[in-house]
Amino acid sequence: MTTTALPAYEDVVARFEPVIGLETHVELGTKTKMFCGCPTDFGGQPNTRICPVCLGLPGALPVANRAAIEATIRIGLALNCTIASWCRFARKNYFYPDMPKNFQISQYDEPLCTDGWLDVEIDGELVRIGIERVHLEEDTGKTLHVGGATGRIHGATESLVDYNRAGIPLVEIVTKPIPGTGAQAPIVARAYVTELRDVIRALGVSDVRMEQGSLRCDVNTSLNRAGEEWGTRTETKNVNSLRSVERAVRAEMLRQASVLDAGGKITQETRHFHEESGDTTSGRSKETATDYRYFPEPDLVPLAPDPAWVEALRAELPELPRLHRKRLQADWGLSDLDMQSVLNAGAVELIEETVAAGAAPEGARKWWLGELARRANETGVELAAVGVTPAHVAELQRLVDEGKLNDKLARTVLEGVIAGEGGPTEIMVARGLEVVSDTGALTAAVDEAIAANPDVAAKIREGKVAAAGVLVGAVMKTTRGQADAKTVRELIIARLS
Repeated sequence: MTTTALPAYEDVVARFEPVIGLETHVELGTKTKMFCGCPTDFGGQPNTRICPVCLGLPGALPVANRAAIEATIRIGLALNCTIASWCRFARKNYFYPDMPKNFQISQYDEPLCTDGWLDVEIDGELVRIGIERVHLEEDTGKTLHVGGATGRIHGATESLVDYNRAGIPLVEIVTKPIPGTGAQAPIVARAYVTELRDVIRALGVSDVRMEQGSLRCDVNTSLNRAGEEWGTRTETKNVNSLRSVERAVRAEMLRQASVLDAGGKITQETRHFHEESGDTTSGRSKETATDYRYFPEPDLVPLAPDPAWVEALRAELPELPRLHRKRLQADWGLSDLDMQSVLNAGAVELIEETVAAGAAPEGARKWWLGELARRANETGVELAAVGVTPAHVAELQRLVDEGKLNDKLARTVLEGVIAGEGGPTEIMVARGLEVVSDTGALTAAVDEAIAANPDVAAKIREGKVAAAGVLVGAVMKTTRGQADAKTVRELIIARLS
């Protein structure tokens, strides 16, 4: 087997124009499934959260979940969509082991929400992503391939099906084709999914946890040369992290360019993205709508949302994330570059909660983007999972502001918080780390430092007060960093004046 060398990315974007599109699936956080009363909690023993309705047993009839319909309308409104005055569900027919009914109740030519848009910010510039449709359907079950090394069917010794997820309300958000992004196509794809995730989280309709599958993304990619029609697209299925969305677009651009350069043709197909290698492999040929034999779902009545209900939901929409970030940036007095650093670190909510707990924005930002970001990077965890809460950071900064801790001692206290020893004040007291600012307690250490450094003391007596830093350092060493540096300096100058 020979491996074809891929072209350089810069060469690909110089010769080809990418067109991308994204289909994002969001599991709604309703208490029960879309068409039955089974619970939707994540986890649980396989096949324990099922019933005749979500298994499609003979005689079982579905009933639509009002909360799921409401959540879908809210998503559509937040994405500037038109809400249909009348729509209905359809049967999407196909056989796959994780589909207990051999069809999926979805929406086809009459979706609930259509023709919207979402703005994302790339390097300070807004890119408007058109939304084709937002429709409601039910999720499938989950197939587990075991006994192999990859978790995929190839090489597995057996396959198991868990239907707990089958029937959970699922919203599919489909963008219009996105041309004209050039070299930034992978970045635009990631920025869109990031912004969409933030919007849905702000609405409170899903936890959008990609690691648990409640947010999944299919990435469509095609290439064409300038002046030519759009190329044949591929669909990379179930990409499960923001970083992988970007990598999947880039990988497909490189692969497709290599095929086209060799005189080949792109096949319309689904593909799988491999986290470990960063490339994609062929899945199956991509079906068309006629292959699914869509027809109206006979067991469900059409949906006709009351316009007054829709307007009431519109009035209740929260401040959307991009506008919320702009307001926070103004409130915190941050430059565009500083705010971008906060966004890149995933620290917006953490800093906001720390400020709400009583810290000044500058102090909150210092800890989350400094010491805590460093520790998160070292341990390979998300910033929010480092083991410190916004309340801890606010308490720590308050102790610094009150002069009870300096930055060095505060970092030591932080170690104790991460180790689970308690809150900052508790750890400071237990370890005896409070700053010593009592002049009586510091006088002996100051006199000792002066006696040990006569040359430095002589310079200070001659008016060279900058030399006092040497003596301050000596006192800090003697007191294990617990002396108040300002008080020490004042005592040294007073002693040698």
